[in-house]
Amino acid sequence: MMIAYSLAAAIAYLFGSVPFGFLLVLAFRKEDIRNTGSGNIGATNVLRSGSRWLGVGTLLLDAGKGFVAVSLTHTVIVRYFGSGSDADHAAAIAAVFAVLGHVFPIWLRGKGGKGVATALGVFLALAPLAALGAVGAFLVVVFLSHYVSLASIVSAASFPFFVWLWSRALAISHWSAWLMTSALVVPAIILMKHSPNIRRLLNGTEYRFGRKRNAAA
Repeated sequence: MMIAYSLAAAIAYLFGSVPFGFLLVLAFRKEDIRNTGSGNIGATNVLRSGSRWLGVGTLLLDAGKGFVAVSLTHTVIVRYFGSGSDADHAAAIAAVFAVLGHVFPIWLRGKGGKGVATALGVFLALAPLAALGAVGAFLVVVFLSHYVSLASIVSAASFPFFVWLWSRALAISHWSAWLMTSALVVPAIILMKHSPNIRRLLNGTEYRFGRKRNAAA
């Protein structure tokens, strides 16, 4: 099944690498989002640039490409390789590579976003209840702290627990090891990309949502 798994990785990476934040800002504002704020192509930086609707659009499209990458991979593997369990394994591989595509897009020479919205999309396809649990954790932290970065970090760090809880509750066994692996690798990627934010949080210089910004984040 190495061919199927390689195909899953390729499909997911190409979907994940579409830089929607960059494309939307370029199309509607004739600007390069990489020259604004943190230089990140994700929804948060697009929103901070002063374009609320482009920020929302980026969020939805980035999550959508993750969802489609995993769902399409599963469908293709089932159709052409005929194995449900192999398709589940391929979908877990696709989850990792869709996020890698967003974080390291080939079209922008590997300079992408932090992967939060795309991770939401892939896990809405793979483990929807666990994804909703992580969304709940995100919203609680944002509400209490107004730090989007902290909310992203807590949500990513807590996600493996939600996946474990979800898989136990639904008695998923035939591919839980593959799912848990992707549920550990994807948050690790997100936490790695948030290392500058973690340093600023510790130094007390991180941007707090809703307040004027003095430094790039």
